[in-house]
Amino acid sequence: MKAITYSSAYTIVPTYECFNRCTYCNFRTDPGQDEWMSLAQAEHILQRLDHVVELLILSGEVHPNSARRASWFDRIFDLCKLALSMGFLPHTNAGILSFDEMAKLKTVNVSMGLMLEQMTPTLLESVHRHAPSKLPEVRLQQLAWAGELQIPFTTGLLLGIGESERDRIETLVAIANIHEQYKHIQEVILQPYSPGQKESLSQAAFQPRQLIQLIKIARSILPDTISIQIPPNLVAEDLIACLDAGAQDLGGISPHDEVNPDYPHPKVEALRQQLEPQSYHLVQRLPIYPQYDRWLADDLRAAVEHHRTAGLETSKNSVTYRK
Repeated sequence: MKAITYSSAYTIVPTYECFNRCTYCNFRTDPGQDEWMSLAQAEHILQRLDHVVELLILSGEVHPNSARRASWFDRIFDLCKLALSMGFLPHTNAGILSFDEMAKLKTVNVSMGLMLEQMTPTLLESVHRHAPSKLPEVRLQQLAWAGELQIPFTTGLLLGIGESERDRIETLVAIANIHEQYKHIQEVILQPYSPGQKESLSQAAFQPRQLIQLIKIARSILPDTISIQIPPNLVAEDLIACLDAGAQDLGGISPHDEVNPDYPHPKVEALRQQLEPQSYHLVQRLPIYPQYDRWLADDLRAAVEHHRTAGLETSKNSVTYRK
């Protein structure tokens, strides 16, 4: 049976406020319209979690020139420290960061991520017209900085937002080229656009036939060391076809998808029952792949080793709450 990996995860959102206004977004609120999560609130949530390893810190972006930028970054950093102190492994995706911010977050994260989305300048005239941090060259710079800092990294494409097939291929090639230089990209997410209730974009979902073909193309472009990840809640009816095409990972499975709240995540046991008759074996993984453990500071490496020696690979547990 072929192994298909997933991470037992939970998402903490320091704030939904974001200075970008992407037309497809179902996540953001306007700056100043959201109360930031406190450490006490986060601790209360984390105390109730059971069988969770990865703590995804997912945040809207506070403008780099905002007077509150430093406080926003400190809140993210402190949430990561809290997660580590409670036995979780943090993975942060907080949008565009400075080199120094990335370097500091490396000390409290086992991995990090940022969607490249598309290397398509024309999107700045449509879905990204009011999204200053979605400049392709700026996002590509983030991937390069992560490589320079030896941060195990996840990136990916958002599909069906106005790009062409050629754009998708160019984006995959850009990721492969960055990885060739630094060898730091763990996973590439292929995330199909799926309509939600809060967005202003009005168009059809990305078609499964296109996704299945793109998975095959991505597998031919990306090195074998990079896993291709698909979100099972967005490809439910075509999951097996996506795996047959070359997808290998299902990402973080948690009770709620913050980015696509209209599409609940499936339960791990239900996924297992769907996959095993098709000769796929569902295997839990950590948010850092083993080949990158050596990049971690001693305290983070010890935390990772604790989970590796706990028999994670044989676990059949999903995300639950303590009573």
